[in-house]
Amino acid sequence: MNIHEYQAKSILRQSGVNVPNGYVAYSIDEAVEYAKGINSDVKVVKAQIHAGGRGKAGGVKIAHSQDEVRAYAKEILGKVLVTPQTGPEGKEVKRLLIEEGCNIEKEYYLGLVLDRSISRIVLMGSEEGGMEIEEVAASNPEKIFKEVIDPTIGLTGFQARRLAFNLNFPSQYIGKVAKLMLNLYKSFVDSDCMIAEINPLVTTKEGDVLALDAKMNFDGNALYRQKDILELRDLDEEDRNEIEASKYDLSYIQLDGNIGCMVNGAGLAMATMDIIKYEGGNPANFLDVGGDATPEKVAEAFKIILSDPDVKGILVNVFGGIMKCDYIAQGIIAATKELELSIPLVVRLEGTNVDLGKKLLNDSGLNITAADSMGDGAQKIVQMVKEAGN
Repeated sequence: MNIHEYQAKSILRQSGVNVPNGYVAYSIDEAVEYAKGINSDVKVVKAQIHAGGRGKAGGVKIAHSQDEVRAYAKEILGKVLVTPQTGPEGKEVKRLLIEEGCNIEKEYYLGLVLDRSISRIVLMGSEEGGMEIEEVAASNPEKIFKEVIDPTIGLTGFQARRLAFNLNFPSQYIGKVAKLMLNLYKSFVDSDCMIAEINPLVTTKEGDVLALDAKMNFDGNALYRQKDILELRDLDEEDRNEIEASKYDLSYIQLDGNIGCMVNGAGLAMATMDIIKYEGGNPANFLDVGGDATPEKVAEAFKIILSDPDVKGILVNVFGGIMKCDYIAQGIIAATKELELSIPLVVRLEGTNVDLGKKLLNDSGLNITAADSMGDGAQKIVQMVKEAGN
């Protein structure tokens, strides 16, 4: 789960990480009013969306007067920002962060991430602050320094100081930076974070170390024990179908293809999308109904798939282990009748009660095409969608 920059900064502030003073505003008048209470020569007006690259897209402005704060707030609020992370459709700005400016001396990058390849949290840093870390990794990988953290003892003061030295912080900042790293790590672990980035982390001409920007992403599987974090969820920033899927415990991610997929099991879902691509088609979604799907759950999955207007055909690929194939068949039949399905539907069933499931589909009298294997199903749905488009 992602949160906004101002929310991440609030969490970091509570953990002892130094961040600029700021306020979230939902209207132009609020932005102007909050700016009056900020004691700095310049104020920063920042769009709040769940995506990076806001500055390049015109979502971050430096205001030198109240009039400029009003003008920038009017310009940004309601604007659709298109960044590399939003996709071409962009995201509408519905809130702003009004923040104090600072006298930046130098910018750095600092981040914590879970490295699945080694099952460790890794602290990363670079002198190339303000840039996307992917760009730095591609052009100057030698400028990225890492500290692998032992989970039994956590981030040590020695590691924090070593990274600070490697990033060439002046000696007067080493202690402050090391303390910030330790506080960031504690916040990361305590809140079940997956990614925490400070980009840029800056030193100021007054001798301070500040998290000028912050991004945090949390483990959705741990939100049940992170009630305060869960309350920060902004549904306006999430795909409507993905929100609906979460209500029924369905794992759904919308893609840009035209063949809807309904599968049980994440690995099988990935393989299904791969084989659709292999056969020349484009999957419209990732949808895992899980191992305990009921007919009602299957029907809801169909509704979510069909709510995407780009879907021109559906492939159901189910291996019934815990889940029974006849249950899946009942859900497919109910959904097909209720939604008056008119686009091609190919179903491949295998596993527990497969013969009963196939019989239910065959006896339904509905326009459902059976497949003998995953490859056969992919070939059929891709061909049917192509023929329907001609």
